[in-house]
Amino acid sequence: MTERVALVTGGSSGIGERTAVRLQEAGFTTYAVARRVERMQALADAGVTTYAMDVTEDASMTDGVTRIVGEHGRIDVLVNNAGYGSYGAVETVPIDEARRQFDVNVFGLARLTQLVLPHMRAQGSGRIVNISSIGGKFYEPLGAWYHATKFAVEGFSDSLRIELAPHGTHVVIVEPGPIRTEWSDIAADSLLETSRGTAYEEQAEGVRRRFDKSYRSMSSSGPDVVAQKIVKTSRPKARYPVGRGAGSILAARKVLPDRAFDAVVSRLYS
Repeated sequence: MTERVALVTGGSSGIGERTAVRLQEAGFTTYAVARRVERMQALADAGVTTYAMDVTEDASMTDGVTRIVGEHGRIDVLVNNAGYGSYGAVETVPIDEARRQFDVNVFGLARLTQLVLPHMRAQGSGRIVNISSIGGKFYEPLGAWYHATKFAVEGFSDSLRIELAPHGTHVVIVEPGPIRTEWSDIAADSLLETSRGTAYEEQAEGVRRRFDKSYRSMSSSGPDVVAQKIVKTSRPKARYPVGRGAGSILAARKVLPDRAFDAVVSRLYS
């Protein structure tokens, strides 16, 4: 059987780490990359090839893809998982931080996609899995920049799916609900930092409490449920909501008028 090669970004923890393990177990030659390569020793011990990659640096991404193609001659699966949530009021979040969030969550994903596509097109096959979020379909107060990046990933991926279909490359969107990873702690820290002493401080406390309820309870899921879904998409759909509550939240957003959904969100985050 032809060797299958996978590349997973954001592999140092959470969804990326578990996805790399699951792909390796499924028989893929798996590469996991992240800025914090020292945190990927367990993956290396499991047979996953790990090295440093920064999705905001073009040379880092170019060198990484060149290495894989040089070693194996192909890339079959790209899992664009690297990303983070930086929360706070639009008024108070520095615009440089907003740009950085787009650089990581959108432009890094897009550039790495550009780099692997010539190889997938030459093979006549490939799969690009973009880790979006249920946050690419709904919204929260003080999360405008994060949600804007995930809305962008959704639109980018939908267009790309049709664009690449004639070339044998599938594009899949994965939309996790609340997943127990360090993501929520990072988002909460930035939320409180940018809101402290401002007109949004009280509102920020409400959002933080909602984070605690959503991510530290039985209503959340572990990252392995996302990893398993990624590996099992042998005949992929366009998108997969994953984790407890993800489907219900997206269904509510689909059927409720904007004003009604606004009212629900306002109550939840007060």
